[in-house]
Amino acid sequence: MTNHHNGLAAEDIAARLYEAQQGKVLARRWRKRGGEIDLIVDLSGVLVFVEVKARKSLNDAAGAVSPAQQQRLFRMAERYLAETNRPLDTDMRFDLVITDRNGGVEILENALAEIW
Repeated sequence: MTNHHNGLAAEDIAARLYEAQQGKVLARRWRKRGGEIDLIVDLSGVLVFVEVKARKSLNDAAGAVSPAQQQRLFRMAERYLAETNRPLDTDMRFDLVITDRNGGVEILENALAEIW
């Protein structure tokens, strides 16, 4: 249960970081059969799909996204685009927000872009 609450707190922190950059959170925990996207943000016209990871250290969090999770995120992003009638060539990126137990937090922009 603690991990669940830590994850929710990390998602709240991530949402506030994007809002501080004038981003508009379009969805939190967007869930459909087959997966979930932690945050979807409109940041100055760029659609940002965000995976949030909270771990003991920032390094642990940065390495916590498996290739299978990345592929699932990409499939869910395609589904979101289809369900919201957005074209596949929409200006978008895939960010990773990492947090640690000491209050550290970092946005890794385009962290998942290599596979996309």
